[in-house]
Amino acid sequence: MDIRPLAAGLSVSPQILPTDLPAIAEAGFRAIICNRPDGEGADQPLFAEIARAAQDAGLEVHYLPAESGKVTDEQGVAFGTLLASLPKPVLAYCRTGMRSTTMWALAASGQQTLRQIIVAAQEAGFDMKGVVRRIANHGRTPVEVAEAEHAVVIIGGGAAGIATAASLLARSPGLDIAIIDPADVHYYQPGWTLVGCGVFNAAETAHTMASTIPHGVHWIKSAVAAFEPERNAVILDGCRVVKYQQLVVCPGLKLNWQGIEGLPETLGRNGVTSNYLYHLAPYTWQLVQDLRKGRAIFTQPPMPIKCAGAPQKAMYLSADHWKRSGVLDQINIEFCNAGAVLFGVAEYVPALMEYITAYGIDLHFGNTLTSVDGPAKTATFSCAKADGSKQLVTRQFDMLHVVPPQIAPDFIRASPLADAAGWIDIDPATLRHKTWVNIHALGDAGNTSNAKTAAAARKQAPVVAHNVLAAMGKLTGSASYDGYGSCPLTVERGKIVLAEFTYGGKLAPSFPSWLIDGTKPSRLAWLLKERILPPLYWKGMLKGREWMARPELADL
Repeated sequence: MDIRPLAAGLSVSPQILPTDLPAIAEAGFRAIICNRPDGEGADQPLFAEIARAAQDAGLEVHYLPAESGKVTDEQGVAFGTLLASLPKPVLAYCRTGMRSTTMWALAASGQQTLRQIIVAAQEAGFDMKGVVRRIANHGRTPVEVAEAEHAVVIIGGGAAGIATAASLLARSPGLDIAIIDPADVHYYQPGWTLVGCGVFNAAETAHTMASTIPHGVHWIKSAVAAFEPERNAVILDGCRVVKYQQLVVCPGLKLNWQGIEGLPETLGRNGVTSNYLYHLAPYTWQLVQDLRKGRAIFTQPPMPIKCAGAPQKAMYLSADHWKRSGVLDQINIEFCNAGAVLFGVAEYVPALMEYITAYGIDLHFGNTLTSVDGPAKTATFSCAKADGSKQLVTRQFDMLHVVPPQIAPDFIRASPLADAAGWIDIDPATLRHKTWVNIHALGDAGNTSNAKTAAAARKQAPVVAHNVLAAMGKLTGSASYDGYGSCPLTVERGKIVLAEFTYGGKLAPSFPSWLIDGTKPSRLAWLLKERILPPLYWKGMLKGREWMARPELADL
């Protein structure tokens, strides 16, 4: 834990974990304030988990969430009022501690001088210059006053952002690049499926962000609040301003846990889990090992989602374990899919259906999870009927693996970069924004129709890198992305159906069929997933080595 004293009776910290609460209580704290909304990160416990642990530790707990970089004056007042009413000392937390500090600064602005606020925040490790400018300018943030300016600014330090930075440097060594991301840890999220079946340890999928960012790239450890594309500026958490010549936007997705009633309160207990959260993938494996009979339900929400095959990967690997353990005939497995088909590319469906039959899985299409009652162990679905109407169906479960609905991050959906549906509006081939010619986007938050996978980002990053440098006059020609995506469907431990395709569902195998026939389960594809892809990710994709990923160029 990184707890920092800020004012009399108040400390702040980055994200805490449920397991931290006993130590926090032992340290003498009497109340907790959460200033971070659920769903901002895949390594983030939900507030309900924190609240349960806090109450067990005898701590008062309150929820006052604020979007990153968008703390309002009203929230500052609410924070001050809440703080005054709570038993001291109080610990407030968000992703980094910045929002909690900002709320305190706004609450204290009428009681302390600006210098006192600045000094207190600095001693806690937070730069409040932007907030001070905001207070002094009555809520206005002057974007003309920039904290920093870089040739290329990349929003997001995930797979897409790191790979793009590395590809840029491979083409233009010494280029002035900054990555903006508040996270301390970079995760290999494709590995969480294998954590959930006991093949990988969770820690194997995590590296520090500092060790992942390419050498020579500036790391601005903050979150983006807003965009000012007409001024080539982004506004950061704390009202700080960074300007750019070229902007690359790749912030990933938001997991909308609140989109399912009752889910936040029961996730991580009562047999409810999800491989889409780092700290819950091990719980999935625990549940799979413990279940000897009963009903296991696996869900898939409406598209788009990260890795459309992941919901059924968890199901197949669980079923395989139950088969190997001799209990499969005692477990009723159901797959409740909001979509109308098992997989969006028809050529891969026959192989998958063989496993559906072999495992005795009941398929329910047009079934969208709407609510969960954890203590009662029931899940309610909105089910599409043949006549177009819908009805609610409630099912009992002993194990429930949930994939939440997914949307673009809040600061994207509210920005001038977004289309009407909230996704970044980009050309599907060049990945350049349709309005702002010095902005490109890749990864999960774009409105392209490709599968949202790390494999897609691996192909997109070189395209964006080339086109950014071409826009800067450093390269010629235009690079084009063909919509490539890959989904290694783990149908059993040791075999994978390797789905690879481009825009329109056109098959795009990377290997000759005599080596790996992606439409059939393959042992070699499993070895690729387990042994080759992780080092290819860490030592290849994130290092600018574009093996089998160099883009095709067209003359301008």
